[in-house]
Amino acid sequence: MEADIQVEVVFATADQQQLIPVTLPAGATVYDAITNSSIARYFPEYDLDVLQVGVWGRLAARDRVLSDGDRVELYRALELDPRDARRQLALLGQTMSGRSAE
Repeated sequence: MEADIQVEVVFATADQQQLIPVTLPAGATVYDAITNSSIARYFPEYDLDVLQVGVWGRLAARDRVLSDGDRVELYRALELDPRDARRQLALLGQTMSGRSAE
């Protein structure tokens, strides 16, 4: 009999972030972790079933089997592409750090 695994499920918006530890049976999937974390209750305005997911910063399928210590991440769409943000700031004479570009 295999031991349970411990994973984290993470989702963040501009206003809040949640990191929820979850204990699952060995062989559990990304989908199982998301479902068992109940993270959806913190973000009712998002349909978490359609967001891309990953493990430790790499895209993953929801049926991927997890290992002990994995971090499951849900990815929301960017509001503004970072390259576009830099271009807009450059037009204003600013940088991403908020300093003037001189």
